[in-house]
Amino acid sequence: MSKSQRSNRKEKTGVVVSDKMDKTIIVSVERAYRHPIYNKLVRSATKFVTHDEKEDAGIGDTVRIIETRPLSKTKRWRLVEVTKKVSPSTGGATGEPEKAAAK
Repeated sequence: MSKSQRSNRKEKTGVVVSDKMDKTIIVSVERAYRHPIYNKLVRSATKFVTHDEKEDAGIGDTVRIIETRPLSKTKRWRLVEVTKKVSPSTGGATGEPEKAAAK
């Protein structure tokens, strides 16, 4: 395979919605387009089953994925990099009032 064929792979950016499988994540890629008749902005999301060899990505992370050869029945994408990591929640909404009450 020549280098020019490899560079024609599709790349997408999306958000991880599931990481429950081994070395596999589900990435939701959202796109917006104008409706051809009503001219209204329509949003649609597509989920891609993605191979994550090092298991770097977690739920909520923004990632970049690239098209690859079929790895399983549904897995045709591979993780390139985690562009934005979401920190694990440290209490969330229930933790804030406790800090305010302690002052």
